[in-house]
Amino acid sequence: MEDALRDAGVRITRQRRILLRVLTEAQDHPDANELHRRAHGRDRNISLATVYRTLSVLENAGVIERHAFEGKPARFETSDRPHHDHLIDLETGAVIEFRSEKIERLQAEIAAELGYDIVHHRLELYARKRE
Repeated sequence: MEDALRDAGVRITRQRRILLRVLTEAQDHPDANELHRRAHGRDRNISLATVYRTLSVLENAGVIERHAFEGKPARFETSDRPHHDHLIDLETGAVIEFRSEKIERLQAEIAAELGYDIVHHRLELYARKRE
């Protein structure tokens, strides 16, 4: 990811490197406050404002993806991962990643029937756990 940033003309500061590492190690989809908490644990000089500025730079450079899940603060993940979709648990806020070849085929079929090829898509399912 650092190479991609350099290619985009983005300077790699110590704080950006720490935030990138935190994002790369994340097994979840942290929001800016959680990223700040994790990064601040590694470097006390990282402010929340620095996190927000850095997230904007990283998103513009295409190395992270911003997700604005319904009614929640934006959450982030690195963009170097294989395509996947998200199921959001409405009770807990948990974000569950999944991939379905059936869904991918169906979307391609629908687009083709309408005379289109899919270039990019996102699928978000909002659900409650069955009792």
